[in-house]
Amino acid sequence: MTKALARYGIVVLGVAGVGAALLSLAFRGPGDRPAVWVSAGVAVVLQLAAFAVARAAARAGLTARMGAGMLVRFFGLVGYALVVVLGLKLPPVAALISLAALLFASSLLEPLLIRT
Repeated sequence: MTKALARYGIVVLGVAGVGAALLSLAFRGPGDRPAVWVSAGVAVVLQLAAFAVARAAARAGLTARMGAGMLVRFFGLVGYALVVVLGLKLPPVAALISLAALLFASSLLEPLLIRT
């Protein structure tokens, strides 16, 4: 599991880096760029957690595997929304849209790597 998680981590880091760079071009307001990069870091952590939980739930079947990963991402996004709005004072639109976009983009690669 560690080798697959490390391989997935490298892929997610690449996707998050490229995605955050592109999203930084789209969000140009005050504080938007740091919000995008913080979201990229959160996306990497959430994706690795979702990947690990999904692999652990593999014995229960495909639906359980996909559902477990989806729940980690969903609750991570909701928790991040509360932290961004209430705690970090980052621009919420840039932070939440970038996190959702990065989670979606990196989730597309998960089925290719989860079997390894």
